[in-house]
Amino acid sequence: MRKSLILSFLGALSLLLLTVGTIQAHHAFSGEFDSTQPINLRGTVVRMEWINPHAWLHLSVTDENGDSVTWMIEAGPPGALVRRGWRKDSVIPGIELVVQGYRAIDGTNKANGRDVTFPDGRRLFAGSSGTGAPIDGSDPTEQN
Repeated sequence: MRKSLILSFLGALSLLLLTVGTIQAHHAFSGEFDSTQPINLRGTVVRMEWINPHAWLHLSVTDENGDSVTWMIEAGPPGALVRRGWRKDSVIPGIELVVQGYRAIDGTNKANGRDVTFPDGRRLFAGSSGTGAPIDGSDPTEQN
């Protein structure tokens, strides 16, 4: 009986620790980005990482000093992006994009992307839904 109780406790503890690690791995918007610091970036695609839980767009942007700076733009999961009209062959290195989003709290060249405008004028939603990001009209699935 005692051995069974100990094994049950250890199993429950292991499950709890695994769950906590998973929860921390997927952060809330407000844990990393600042809704009071909207940004508008124009630059060329360096690369696109189609990885879970968030895709990452790397954009080369010319700063106010004329220097090229690479920004990391967090997007939603790859599957969600594809359902919204994104294609792997439309986000290739060298194309120019305009990205609207929200800057990272820590001031680094990182942002949460919301709207992305492609060279042909298409605007696609890049953000993650349900993560605490501001309801700003970018996400077509959110109700105001």
